[in-house]
Amino acid sequence: MGDGIRYAAIMLAAGIGIPVLAALNAQLGARIGSPVVAAVVLFCVALCGAVLVMLVSHGPSAFAKVPAQPRHLFIAGLLVCFYVLSVTFVAPKFGVGNAVFFVLLGQMISAAMIDQFGLFGAMVRPITALRAAGIGFMGLGLFLIQKG
Repeated sequence: MGDGIRYAAIMLAAGIGIPVLAALNAQLGARIGSPVVAAVVLFCVALCGAVLVMLVSHGPSAFAKVPAQPRHLFIAGLLVCFYVLSVTFVAPKFGVGNAVFFVLLGQMISAAMIDQFGLFGAMVRPITALRAAGIGFMGLGLFLIQKG
């Protein structure tokens, strides 16, 4: 399997996981009466999983490089926290499909801007008319899925 196909499969699986994560954590938050506690539990489980993968794949030696990294890179952790807290709180009241629809729409807009300007060291991929049409059709498709 080529790298492109392997990467696409991994990202497809990650995409499949987003609504599952939203539904499961929303249900946990509703059952225990606290979306925030559900988010903390999710992060504890995620930390354990990430530590296990780190130990199996690389070991903890890379931690020595962490203090030298630019502080703005750690905002990613806050963005994950915001996503988990918001979807855990909003999905039970707005619906998992609606919540994920707007997450996907936001991802398409953000990804296009990051690619257009090469933000955060990303490869520059200008928004051509064809790419803009594709993003528009994806947005339309998401809209139709929600209306259907």
